[in-house]
Amino acid sequence: MAETANKQTHGFQAEVKQLLHLMIHSLYSNKEIFLRELVSNASDAADKLRFLALSEPGLYGDDGELRVRISMDKEAKTLTISDNGIGMTEQEVKDNLGTIAKSGTKEFFSQLSGDQSKDATLIGQFGVGFYSAFIVADKVTVRSLKAGAAADQAVEWESAGEGEYSLASCKKEGRGTDIILHLREGEEEFLEKYRVQSVITKYSDHISIPVEMWQDEQPEQKGETDEETIPAVPGQWQAINKATALWTRDKSDISDEEYQEFYKHISHDWTEPMSWSHNKVEGTNNYTSLLYIPKKAPFDLWNREARHGLKLYVQRVFIMDDAEEFMPSYLRFFKGLLDSNDLPLNVSREILQDTKATQALRKGCTSRALKMLEKLAKDVEQYQQFWTEFGQVLKEGPAEDFANKEKIAALLRFASTHNDDSSQNVSLSDYLGRMKEGQEEIYFLVADNYAAAKHSPHLEVFRKKGIEVLLLSDRIDEWLMQHLTEFEQKKFRSVAKGGLDLSKLDDEADKAAQKQSEEAFASTVDRFKAALGEQVKEVKVSHRLTDSPACVVTDEFDMSTQMMKLMESVGQKVPEVKPIFEINPEHELVKHIADEQDESRFKEWAEVLLEQALLAERGSLKNPATFVGRLNKLLLSLTK
Repeated sequence: MAETANKQTHGFQAEVKQLLHLMIHSLYSNKEIFLRELVSNASDAADKLRFLALSEPGLYGDDGELRVRISMDKEAKTLTISDNGIGMTEQEVKDNLGTIAKSGTKEFFSQLSGDQSKDATLIGQFGVGFYSAFIVADKVTVRSLKAGAAADQAVEWESAGEGEYSLASCKKEGRGTDIILHLREGEEEFLEKYRVQSVITKYSDHISIPVEMWQDEQPEQKGETDEETIPAVPGQWQAINKATALWTRDKSDISDEEYQEFYKHISHDWTEPMSWSHNKVEGTNNYTSLLYIPKKAPFDLWNREARHGLKLYVQRVFIMDDAEEFMPSYLRFFKGLLDSNDLPLNVSREILQDTKATQALRKGCTSRALKMLEKLAKDVEQYQQFWTEFGQVLKEGPAEDFANKEKIAALLRFASTHNDDSSQNVSLSDYLGRMKEGQEEIYFLVADNYAAAKHSPHLEVFRKKGIEVLLLSDRIDEWLMQHLTEFEQKKFRSVAKGGLDLSKLDDEADKAAQKQSEEAFASTVDRFKAALGEQVKEVKVSHRLTDSPACVVTDEFDMSTQMMKLMESVGQKVPEVKPIFEINPEHELVKHIADEQDESRFKEWAEVLLEQALLAERGSLKNPATFVGRLNKLLLSLTK
């Protein structure tokens, strides 16, 4: 028994209370995974000590063999997981066990529904690790001693998961952390050695340090089970896992289940990955990579402060988590690890930023990741699931990675006028395959939402001619299209820009009719120019409208409406951009306005028509009250 002193009681962070309540009352069907989480944490603690000991060998003391030990006390109904890793100070215990410091906390709790089965699934996506102990325990005691500290500097943390925890000083023999689970009534199965051993074999065989159990002189009789276990050697601590880093083994010797469990170990995600790729590269750079595509996006995917990246190992020694230098930001959803033989063991983040080896490894990992996505894209249904979770992140790629722009573009998916719903399932290759004869550009429209894009007046002539238009409505799309200028030598063209020219798709009769319309309506165009003055950049006859009376477009080199909105949303000053006003001479309202002889009333109608077009394009007006008053005045005049 440990001696404790100076016991203090503290309240949990509010989010921890909520999480513990969910854990304790969850009907989670696979309770045994708590053991995987705790063993995974113990393994991480050993990895951190191994790294620090590269520069401070004295941290090992006289205990240089890193391991995790599991023991049971049937009489006390306790299960203990002990490691001789880095250990924790009192402040670290407070930070790690009294607070959820992980980014994405608010997003996580905002999605809790009160449905226990659904909420338990959310727990897995969040990766709560240590707190899973409360699935099977009604009280948890943690004793920890930081490596290099004196025995009387240990700290004891204890909680029944009911809103409070206690902290006290204690004595502990040997560095590391002991987690003692006081099991609930009905959880006695985890006091049976064969049961615990089967769980470790199932979930933690890949852990690179030994997970040991004490073998009695008379080995416990194993119950009926199909699990393979390592034969016991009585009277000593014995490893019950392979204790070999999974990525160092031959791919042919690793089962899908082992790959899946290793993913859960490194990601703390309880769901299985969507796909993975294990590669050993030998040549100028020697390294092994193991990359995974998750099924679900983590809650901190859009958190700018959160670190994303791969676990970095050098010559099988753990160096750091979230090494961002080896994967571009637009692929930050990838999980996995990189083990290099070409980096120094004492590598730091500062060193990583400038080395040629780092650049070569980043290039290799990026190439491998894109190949994984290309392979995944061949399964339409599975790729659609991926796109729903990570598509907006991938859209950052063309701006960030010029060298791979064409490959990234091929992986993008869009909604389009070819489909009747908002599903983003049209690839650029699909689009090229449906292009009309004589069509030389890829047409797209960016709008606030899918409905606004689908019903935009800019699409009228394209529907008439049967030309497909990509409909973009994600917040990032306008920024994307600033950098995605062509695909397979076909240029992109916004249908909301003024330089639109569909004449190559018109027959001679259409061209003649358009020319005649422009000539016949020239005087009316001049009247509109005079009436609107400096409000517009230009007035012209429209060849893109069939059902609407008018629309506004921006000049070819002016800032688009969506880009202005994007800049305004982040507090940037936006220069004034005057629209080009296009009018449809075949529309009855335009014909009515053209017949108006009173120039003051003509001016009123012209301004209403312009404001209607601006409202349809931008979704708002600078002075809506003036527009409503002017419209009401004109409507009343029609009743007289």
